Amino acid sequence: MSSMAPRIRLAVLHQAIEPPIINGIRKPMKPGGYQDSSADIAYTISQSQNPKIRINTPTPNPSPTDQTHWSFPDTPSGIISALQNGTTHIWANTILFASHPLQTLPALDAYQDTLRVIGQPPKLVEAGDDKARVNDFLRSYSSSSSPKTGGEIETFTVPRGWTVDIFPGIDIHITLKELNLPYPVVGKPIRGRGSFGVKVCRDLPSLVTHLSSLAKDSSSVMIEEYLSGEEATATVMPPSATHATHWALPVVTRFGHEEGVAPYNGTVAVTANSRVVNREEFEADGAYGEVIRECEGVARVLGARAPIRVDVRRFGKGKEDGERFALFDVNMKPNMTGPGRPGRDDQASLTALAAKGLGWDYERLLTEIIGSAPTLRALREVELPL
Repeated sequence: MSSMAPRIRLAVLHQAIEPPIINGIRKPMKPGGYQDSSADIAYTISQSQNPKIRINTPTPNPSPTDQTHWSFPDTPSGIISALQNGTTHIWANTILFASHPLQTLPALDAYQDTLRVIGQPPKLVEAGDDKARVNDFLRSYSSSSSPKTGGEIETFTVPRGWTVDIFPGIDIHITLKELNLPYPVVGKPIRGRGSFGVKVCRDLPSLVTHLSSLAKDSSSVMIEEYLSGEEATATVMPPSATHATHWALPVVTRFGHEEGVAPYNGTVAVTANSRVVNREEFEADGAYGEVIRECEGVARVLGARAPIRVDVRRFGKGKEDGERFALFDVNMKPNMTGPGRPGRDDQASLTALAAKGLGWDYERLLTEIIGSAPTLRALREVELPL
């Protein structure tokens, strides 16, 4: 960045608006509204020695130990407050949707071409948070008829899946029995958050019980083929001044599952059950390279404008099929916690772990992401691919 480059002044938004009910399904709010990671982001930027970047906070002298001091709520008034004092960039560390104020608030119209936003297009998040919709899109996708991929034929490896609509009067036992499912299977919410509501069900009675509990908050639920092999995750970064297209950080492998599912990171820190796949491991196993290419392809075909994280797992069925990975969860808003604030040294996110594989610390990761931020207009005017 040259000495004449404009200074970046960043404000971070946390979740204060409950996502709307979409097709009978509401994505649950994150306890605390992502204020923990919002504070991690803002604090780290506040400590940066880079004179070109500064942080805008709602509290003049925020305490590193108080996560409420560092970010603004994503309400209309909160966003307007965040734009004070010359803010040039907003980090939307929240769950977006088509009717979110960032998309619809008329007061932001005047900022559309100057304000840069770290986050996905709100309309894309609303569509992409429907995990059944995304997986169905990837299963059926063929780039042979799409000019957007530069002529490359792109296919995706996705586990088999089923969507079950649950309505008054339905006999869920009979409905599930008629599917003739290949137990064990995974039952989970369509608009889930992390491992919340995800359960490996090994027979029909356990699946009936689990889906019945999910149906209290959702009119539709999803079932997936259970993948029993190694689990890993890939963070895919958006295009930027230094990368012409989407590109993946190093693969992170996961272990220490509880009943077949990686535990929620609020219960078990990912630093305790995840590590970067080293270069020797990566080069010795072609399946890692194959799944990286698929994950980068997912980001391209979805048109991701900020990092996404794709969770993958090997089929685990022996040499014939078991070495390959399948993509089982596309996360439109990866967790962005990181070390720095007191007591947060073990709170690196999966994305921060992956960045360490490149030799990046948390601050370097954040500044790279900030540097790729598009304008608000670009996010508002996106065309949905799915």
